[in-house]
Amino acid sequence: MKVKYELLKTEKNTKARLGKLHTNYGTYDTPMFMPVGTLANVKTLTPEELKEMHSAIILSNTYHLWLRPGEDIVAAAGGLHQFMHYDGPILTDSGGFQVFSLAKNKKKDIVEEGVHFKSHLDGKPLFLTPELSIQIQNKLDSDIAMSFDECPPASASYEYLKNSVERTLRWAARGKSVHNNPNQSLFGIIQGGAYEDLRRYSAIETVKMDFDGYSIGGVANDGESKEDMYHAIDYSIPYIPEDKVRYLMGVGDPIDIIEGVIRGVDLFDCVLPTRIARHGNAFTRYGKVNLKNAKYKDDFSPIESDCDCYTCKNYSKAYIRHLIVCDESLGGRLLSIHNIRFLIRLVEELRVAIQQDNILEYRDQFLAKYCNCK
Repeated sequence: MKVKYELLKTEKNTKARLGKLHTNYGTYDTPMFMPVGTLANVKTLTPEELKEMHSAIILSNTYHLWLRPGEDIVAAAGGLHQFMHYDGPILTDSGGFQVFSLAKNKKKDIVEEGVHFKSHLDGKPLFLTPELSIQIQNKLDSDIAMSFDECPPASASYEYLKNSVERTLRWAARGKSVHNNPNQSLFGIIQGGAYEDLRRYSAIETVKMDFDGYSIGGVANDGESKEDMYHAIDYSIPYIPEDKVRYLMGVGDPIDIIEGVIRGVDLFDCVLPTRIARHGNAFTRYGKVNLKNAKYKDDFSPIESDCDCYTCKNYSKAYIRHLIVCDESLGGRLLSIHNIRFLIRLVEELRVAIQQDNILEYRDQFLAKYCNCK
């Protein structure tokens, strides 16, 4: 079945939306944060732990799974759900961002047919096309596949971005033409940097292709300011149909999630909660904290006293710090559990704020604590 978005309510003071996303594996509330399991695993965590955190959609990556173990191996296992034992919805990224960010030595040759580049693993020459990306995703059998797009750097010129938008549109059409998994939805990607006319054009032309959902890409690149990110959202959202889900790619900072929801975004994903966890950092209502700091050596309180996650209910900051400084993998696991649950709790609270028409008050109260400012 194709995913279906059901709009329940728009907050009276903003564009924030309360909705439901109907998938092959049940119906889930939006706005939603989606944990990232690049290699068919949210790092160090089990599917059961993710479900306990109230996770819904999780992500895996086409580029990485193409290289290891290979899409045919995953298909032989019965698809990603069987392979990784996850009975919830899965979204696969197209691999486009990884091609442009991870390619060996960052050297690549973009041609009309696709992208020539070198594997980040061993330098082996590779060639990925829009058609191949979709064909790989068909075999992975995710619930949502993403179109293959070009991900230009934030510093790209207007002229380059204009040509890139046109190329991404052509690639989207080519990918859609070979998509043949009836149980898999296909999303289009809107590009255009921080330029209003390019975002408008990209959105209008992408929507004409009638995808099952739409994402706003190119907002998590190195060097892009938050203002540019918010402009990109504002310039794209008005042209996405109200009955289709809106996905902001690669964004997981709590403030950016709040600002994205206010602007009308439904879905978010990011590796941030697990990445910072591996370095000893935790999200809290008062900003990120680094548990490697010596002041936590004899702090026997939980990371957050009001957090309902497994970590906060069972372990102290002192113990987690001990694990982190001793390079014990359990430390990163426990922080990953807390950080993912923190972001999922955040969107749960945002849904309540939308229902009560007070999301701007919620934002101001959150920022007052998170940024230690009044």
